[in-house]
Amino acid sequence: MAALLWESMTRVSIALQPRPYQAIIQNGLLEQAGSCLQDLFETNKKLFVVTVPPVRKRWGKKLMDSLSHAGFAAKILTMPDGERYKKIATVETLAEQLVKLGAERSAVLVALGGGVVGDVTGFLAAIYLRGIEVVQIPTTVLAQVDASIGGKTGVNLKAGKNLVGSFHHPRIVLIDPAVLSTLPEREFRAGVYESLKCGVIGHPELFRRLESIDLKKLRHDAQTLEWVIAESVRLKAEVVSSDEREHGLRRILNFGHTIGHALEAETEYRHFLHGEAIAWGMVAAANIAAAIRCLDSDAAQRISDAVLSSGELPKVQVRSRSILRRLQSDKKTRNGVVHFVLPTEIGKVQVVNDVPEQIVIKAVDELRRLSN
Repeated sequence: MAALLWESMTRVSIALQPRPYQAIIQNGLLEQAGSCLQDLFETNKKLFVVTVPPVRKRWGKKLMDSLSHAGFAAKILTMPDGERYKKIATVETLAEQLVKLGAERSAVLVALGGGVVGDVTGFLAAIYLRGIEVVQIPTTVLAQVDASIGGKTGVNLKAGKNLVGSFHHPRIVLIDPAVLSTLPEREFRAGVYESLKCGVIGHPELFRRLESIDLKKLRHDAQTLEWVIAESVRLKAEVVSSDEREHGLRRILNFGHTIGHALEAETEYRHFLHGEAIAWGMVAAANIAAAIRCLDSDAAQRISDAVLSSGELPKVQVRSRSILRRLQSDKKTRNGVVHFVLPTEIGKVQVVNDVPEQIVIKAVDELRRLSN
């Protein structure tokens, strides 16, 4: 790739052994995807792009033209769009298509899409022929700042979210903020909640800027948007590089996810976008933290206000005890004990495992009240 092109890119290293990799962030990067991959793969490798119909319609040709121009032979596989298709049946269907298309162990999968596409494609790469290479090209805010980084792949079961999966890191992550221009406002806002999460758990300046910014203006401010994405990626990269398999520090990335995942599962993944469920989960976690006095009420209110001022969220219309039952099957529950990631101040969190049930119930009750 031309030296000038490399110099203009923001690069974040995910320093995992034995093979570290990079996330590259730059407006217009999708058109350069083929050149980026030339530096990693021989052009005789077969590439298989996995995407969904809306993304294929908007960005598929631009990616395929870039790959073709770089000398790669690539084919597109399309999966159904939506969280409810993040399941084993989808992985099986895609695997059968790969076999028919002659995908061998030297093949490379390219995930072009949001978090669902990235998770499904990553999991497929982890298990197809016992493991092949994968490249992540995320096209939503949520996928760019979170799902594409760190190697977590997987699918949902009826019992809960991401209960079947594998750690399988990409060879590279290519992030083009320009593709967010066609993202629906609701999808854009849902992704920004994950950046807000990064602010709460370890980046106070990121939180401060997001709580004071108008999201409609952020969409059209290319420089600030690229900064928000890059800082979110940096934080996740630092955490993942220190704790790949979530034995310790990486657990802080689950802030908002304990109740958020339960909300998604209880509503059969049809009512909330993932980021919206996490947004409600962050509000609940802040209120739980205030209730057990590990966070002062003013900071809890700041977190709640930052979430709720960003735009309207889908209503919470679930029974609190149903959420409590869901928590027992969450993958973060250990020995029957539910673990919560709770803020102690803006920029710091801790894992707490002794939250009384009544406080959890009250927190979910409060979500219902706020949403109405």
